[in-house]
Amino acid sequence: MTPTLTTLDHLVLTVADLEKTVQFYVTVLGMTHAPFVVADGTTRHALRFGDIKINLHQQGAEFEPKAQAVTAGSADLCFLTQTPLPQWQAHLAATDTPIIDGPVPRTGATGPITSLYIRDPDGNLIEVAIPA
Repeated sequence: MTPTLTTLDHLVLTVADLEKTVQFYVTVLGMTHAPFVVADGTTRHALRFGDIKINLHQQGAEFEPKAQAVTAGSADLCFLTQTPLPQWQAHLAATDTPIIDGPVPRTGATGPITSLYIRDPDGNLIEVAIPA
């Protein structure tokens, strides 16, 4: 029998500027900055929303083990929302965050979604989507 997975615990983003990244995800996407202390006593940084955690690695000072080819700006992430997209559009305008596409219909993991696309400070593609 093939083993199976149950859920994603966390993912890692390599970032060029930790402070700028935290500010973007907190201010624009409403996440919480969640520093945490690891076994060796050092503090690392993460972002949280709901039960999801995104660990942040400073480019050039990544933690081991790490991805084979770390680079800032290579991610394409889709976040689901229950907030109507017109409210997101107004919020993004108020935070001077350009919408690069959308609203557009897409297909998410569990069915149809409608999406807006923006970029974070590293150029990662960020999709904010509502189930259609």
